[in-house]
Amino acid sequence: MKRFFSAIMLISGIFSHAGVGAWQPVGDRIKTRWAAEVDPSCPLPEYPRPILTRTRWMNLNGLWEYAIRPVSDSEPATWDGHILVPFAVESSLSGVQREVGATHALWYRRTFELPASWRGERIMLHFGAVDYESEIYLNGVKIGSHSGGYTSFRFDLTPYLKRGEQNLVVRVWDPTDDGPQPRGKQRTAPESIWYTPVTGIWQTVWLEPVGATRIEGLHTTPDIDTRRLEIVPQVEGIHEGDIVEVLLRDGDKIVSQGSCAAGERLTLPVPEMRLWSPETPFLYDLELRLVRKGRILDRVGSYAAMRKISVRRSVGDAMRLQLNNRDYVQFGLLDQGWWPDGLYTAPTDEALAYDIIKTKELGFNTIRKHIKVEPARWYAHCDRLGVLVWQDMPSGDASPRWVPDRWFDDRELLRTAASESAFRTEWRGIIDQLRGHPSIVMWVVFNEAWGQFKTPEIAAWTKAFDPSRLVDAASGGNHYPGAGDVFDIHAYPHPRIHTTDNSRPLVLGEYGGIGLALEGHLWQPDRNWGYVQYKTPETATDEYVRYAELLRQLVVAGVAGAIYTQTTDVEIEVNGVMTYDRAVVKLDPERVRQANAAVLGALDDF
Repeated sequence: MKRFFSAIMLISGIFSHAGVGAWQPVGDRIKTRWAAEVDPSCPLPEYPRPILTRTRWMNLNGLWEYAIRPVSDSEPATWDGHILVPFAVESSLSGVQREVGATHALWYRRTFELPASWRGERIMLHFGAVDYESEIYLNGVKIGSHSGGYTSFRFDLTPYLKRGEQNLVVRVWDPTDDGPQPRGKQRTAPESIWYTPVTGIWQTVWLEPVGATRIEGLHTTPDIDTRRLEIVPQVEGIHEGDIVEVLLRDGDKIVSQGSCAAGERLTLPVPEMRLWSPETPFLYDLELRLVRKGRILDRVGSYAAMRKISVRRSVGDAMRLQLNNRDYVQFGLLDQGWWPDGLYTAPTDEALAYDIIKTKELGFNTIRKHIKVEPARWYAHCDRLGVLVWQDMPSGDASPRWVPDRWFDDRELLRTAASESAFRTEWRGIIDQLRGHPSIVMWVVFNEAWGQFKTPEIAAWTKAFDPSRLVDAASGGNHYPGAGDVFDIHAYPHPRIHTTDNSRPLVLGEYGGIGLALEGHLWQPDRNWGYVQYKTPETATDEYVRYAELLRQLVVAGVAGAIYTQTTDVEIEVNGVMTYDRAVVKLDPERVRQANAAVLGALDDF
């Protein structure tokens, strides 16, 4: 679509690609077909921030030097070789595939030169994500640090630049499960539902030139009941009299426009409103201009959607999820977002979108992004293609005692002050950087009591921070009266209800897990598992269809939504609808589509 690619000038960096010819994926495990399409001179060349676009930028992905040294060592005098950024050092596509661990640090180094046309501007260095703690050095000067493996961050390089070639060094330390930080499904000893560690840079690194006064971000909140769209631009370096002009477009047609003082919020009328839904994922284009005394200082592109997510007591006295003021069954896949060749990082942008496309083709309308945060482009693909997203907070720390779907009071985990601070800081950052994406309709705070603590407080904070979305306080975890907007149960393998709570919409946050191991598509050929195991695609599909019919009956009885486990196999888990290498859809697609259509249409006769 136009907003993803138009008027964006990619500069892949002015530097030597030493070692490009020697790079290749390493290891003998399965890979996706996209691994062969990775360009080591500039992997993932697409613009990394579709929700806020500028025309000029420089991609720093590619081959960097790397070294693994004891955690107490200073910058290496010699380097171990080359690593392909942005693939984690443990991955095949990094070209390294080495473990690091809590006792060592991972170092990166590369050089670059800036275009002469950028002279006199502020130069911002962006990291999509680095797991976990990073320190950034430019030309021998430490310019900043960041903690958090799932949040983007940036630094202003301008005061530390020199003439000619710039020397950029990054130090990363990641304790994985030896630390209390959010880490998702990573474990130093992978097994069962726990996977290979991910250390280092795993999303795009890039530069952009900006002015001292500039638009740093924006949030949009639609109100379909009043046909209005609220826009909150974040502006850096404001002077008195600066204004932000906003244009809302449907193609070439200006739908609405307005202006506000920089630092204020603006509400635009949307009189001939076009609603966004999975069936009709219409996106409006946005243009924002930062103006001072008639002169445009900054101009950014974005997009927005008119949609509403809510709950209401409806059919059969059940609490239902609603989309755009209509009862709407949310039915989707548990999506882990792991790759056999890139681990946390998809090999290409086409691969990144592939799972979303297949989810839609199979007749689902929802994805639960499970215990992971994706690059911004993944959410933009969901916005464009039309998928509802339940976004998990990646878990971390130890787990308290857990009794499935029972009420709890004071028996949760007491985290250390550092652990609690890390959780709160990263959760706020995740919501803040993703809240512009209309596809996200629910924030999932905890999963199955993993590191669950202060649930009512954190659920209430989440709702207050973003009132426009629903909050799932504990998916399959320890439940509290009034905490969150939904009551979320996990039921394996077949869907079933084991609660009488009727105060909130009841959802099955996980069920299914039908296992089918296909020879030639396995991470470990001799060690695989699913919640239930079948030998053929036919018998596995039969079981899926049986579960779908049970789910349809539950929807009629009051269940508002459900998530089937899972999109793909992951490492030794073989309960995916697709194989881990995405080469095979293991269940009969047409029978799955028909079964899913019956679930989604379960309320049509009411």
